[in-house]
Amino acid sequence: MEMRFQDKVALVTGGGGGIGRATCEIIGRDGGIACAVDTNVDGLNDCIATITGGGGRGKAYPCNVLDKSEVDSVVADVIETYGRIDILVNCVGGSTIVKNVTAGIDELGLDEWQALINFNMNGTYLFIHAVVPHMKAQGVGKIVNMSSFAAHGRSKASSAPYAAAKGGIISLTAKLAIDLGPDGINVNAIAPGMTLTERVRPLWEGRSEEQRQKELEHTALRRVSDATDQANVICFLASADADFVTGITINVDGGRF
Repeated sequence: MEMRFQDKVALVTGGGGGIGRATCEIIGRDGGIACAVDTNVDGLNDCIATITGGGGRGKAYPCNVLDKSEVDSVVADVIETYGRIDILVNCVGGSTIVKNVTAGIDELGLDEWQALINFNMNGTYLFIHAVVPHMKAQGVGKIVNMSSFAAHGRSKASSAPYAAAKGGIISLTAKLAIDLGPDGINVNAIAPGMTLTERVRPLWEGRSEEQRQKELEHTALRRVSDATDQANVICFLASADADFVTGITINVDGGRF
């Protein structure tokens, strides 16, 4: 029986860990070719070793997603190696690149504001900019972006620039769906709630039991997600099951309220 991503070429940023790695592993397991991008070379190599060790296909691409020349080089190599890019998943982002992830707007310097905006938006732009011409030429493609529960402006655990950047991802996704739909390209996003990736788990474990319980009391499913919870929804949006879905952002937050 043909698998869900049989021979599909998927370019996944943040593939060295967390949600990106979980996405690569699902795609590789389901017959796709996972092209994993990250600055974490050890994580990349381990991800690809896991995929190929299970009989899947993949390739590691060490790359700074904020460097246009590196991004363009990765995309050119994927096209040269595999002839096409069927799926682009933009997983790079996060709030932990600044010291105080909950800092108020009056506590953040311009450099921290710019760092959060750049980290959460520029890599997404650069990869979309580089990949879209190839998807247009193919007449088909799937793009999945990474927003956040924080984008809705209701998270006390995140800063204003992080919320602004992730809100921008939602707007970008909706606009690109309209612009690229006639070219056969679907553009969607997910908005995760707290997810216990390698970067976030220490923050979660550093909270008191009372703080953790308070968080869970505002989550309908009464648990915190892991990377696979998020990757499963990404892979739905990247698959043929979502061929008539575009321009939406799915909240993957366990029913946060």
